Amino acid sequence: MSAIWKYFQVNEDDKSKAVCKICQSKLSRGGTNPNSYNTSNLIKHLKTQHDAEHKEFSHGGGKLQQPTLPQTLKKREKMSRDSPHAIKITEALTQYIALDDQPLSVVENIGFRRLLSVLEPRYEIPSRQYITDRELPKLYDFVKRHIQSLLQDVSAISLTTDIWTSSVSPVSLISLTAQWVDKYFTLQRAVLHAKHFWGSHTSQAIADVFDEMLRKWGVPKTLIHVVLHDNAKNMIKAMTDAGLQNLPCFAHTLQLVVNEGLLVQRSVTDAVAIGRKIVRHFKHSTLAYSRLEDIQLQLNQPTKRLQQDVQTRWNSTFYMLQSLIEQKRALGIYGSEHELPENLAAHQWALLEKTVVVLAPFEELTRKVSCSDALASDVIPAVTVLLRILNRETEEDQGIKTMKSTLAAAVKRRFTDMEKIPLYCIATLLDPRYKYRFFSNVNIAIDAKEMLKVELQSVNTGEPKENLEEPPARRLRMTQASSSLDRVFEEITEEQKSSSQSHATPVGVAIQLETYLGETTIPREENPLQFWGVNKMRFPALAKISQRYLSAPCTSVESERLFSSVSHIINEDRNRLSAANAEMLLFLKKNLPLTFLK
Repeated sequence: MSAIWKYFQVNEDDKSKAVCKICQSKLSRGGTNPNSYNTSNLIKHLKTQHDAEHKEFSHGGGKLQQPTLPQTLKKREKMSRDSPHAIKITEALTQYIALDDQPLSVVENIGFRRLLSVLEPRYEIPSRQYITDRELPKLYDFVKRHIQSLLQDVSAISLTTDIWTSSVSPVSLISLTAQWVDKYFTLQRAVLHAKHFWGSHTSQAIADVFDEMLRKWGVPKTLIHVVLHDNAKNMIKAMTDAGLQNLPCFAHTLQLVVNEGLLVQRSVTDAVAIGRKIVRHFKHSTLAYSRLEDIQLQLNQPTKRLQQDVQTRWNSTFYMLQSLIEQKRALGIYGSEHELPENLAAHQWALLEKTVVVLAPFEELTRKVSCSDALASDVIPAVTVLLRILNRETEEDQGIKTMKSTLAAAVKRRFTDMEKIPLYCIATLLDPRYKYRFFSNVNIAIDAKEMLKVELQSVNTGEPKENLEEPPARRLRMTQASSSLDRVFEEITEEQKSSSQSHATPVGVAIQLETYLGETTIPREENPLQFWGVNKMRFPALAKISQRYLSAPCTSVESERLFSSVSHIINEDRNRLSAANAEMLLFLKKNLPLTFLK
């Protein structure tokens, strides 16, 4: 192809002519027969009209240089595996496998190999063994070093742990996730382990594995603030034997509370059992579902499927009851035309509706404490609000008074020692959304304050003189409450808004505490860590303690979410994946994004 076409292009309306890109002149290409086309007129035009471009064209020899045979063959050669471009592709391929839950055998799939051959024909796709033996460990080590660098200057780490057993492979894993507050008062998380757990799950075995995991990361026990776990007795004893401060998962304890409240009242359990049979009927029959959908369309209702509950998750029962109540009318019509295993009587429908109302605050609270930004400081306020809701008598309580009173009693019993635990009390005081306002009584608030004073005594932080002035009070931003739970939170905040503080003259670091507690709380939807990031110069001693106490989550949900990802890695298609490779893949999936530049 001639280099002249750098300056010309074929006329789209008349192929026998070319258009000069410089002056837009139309020139003949040598006739109307394509066989007679040439570039003579084009070169002549360039020479007479565009001298500079003609010199450029002439200097280039007038033709594009044809590659030599060695150059052509070199382009077809496979790249060396150690070449920079090949290394970059292999790293991206390994990350693709880890991040997107792809099987290691993807490198052997014909469709995937054809895709890469089109994108880069010279790249030689590595074998599955090469990825497993070399690339995965290399990437794992890189990410591990990155996390170790993040943990270097951390003052306290909070952990969660859980044990998972695969249903498709003889593999059990024990998790270890870390959460901490960095120097910028940003909440950070990382997965440290999903380690293969051999043998029986005794407390001693768990404690030994836990010690081994901490040693591998070089994390001293003095750095660990708290370990969150489920309510299993072997896990509780293991953490105690390991000498680690530990607390049960708040969401798991709520599960036990709700189970007690639901199971104590026979009429409720009977109605729930009938509802479960109705849902199971539709789950097992596509014909029944299609008939129900036809009825929904006739009633101008959205076509929704009924939700099946899982008895180990109380909120799934709540969602099942919600779906039944939404489809009450459609189910009534279906029951009059077709056979159901059992039917709910009118009083049972009414009972289920009231049950959903009573459990709605529990469901909302479970959702909120299971969020990634939920902290240990949320526990005491949540329990206080729950008890107030359950202890209120309304006209709608007919038929469910026993259930409400039992739920309230279960909440009190399960969380009776909560306000005696320094971790919860100090975290609540250091959360600028709550401070002292959500403790059950004044004496407990005073005790919590004394716990914080003891903690302050161990902090040797100099106080700049400019910080001793009383800061201006912050105006509370009122928001419209969206649920009964939110309304009670605001109600308690308003009640305690003008409560008096100690009249003793603050001395030393105590002035930080008195000034901080005397200010208005921030709105509940704001981030408490951002408050400390902004105010760490005003309250240096309190800010240092908050880094430790606000690092703790209130649930072990992070470990549970981790094992949800494991079920995508170890599945029916990859049931022979070794535990070591499974851990590396899970570690990379969760932690690799931490290395990406933001």
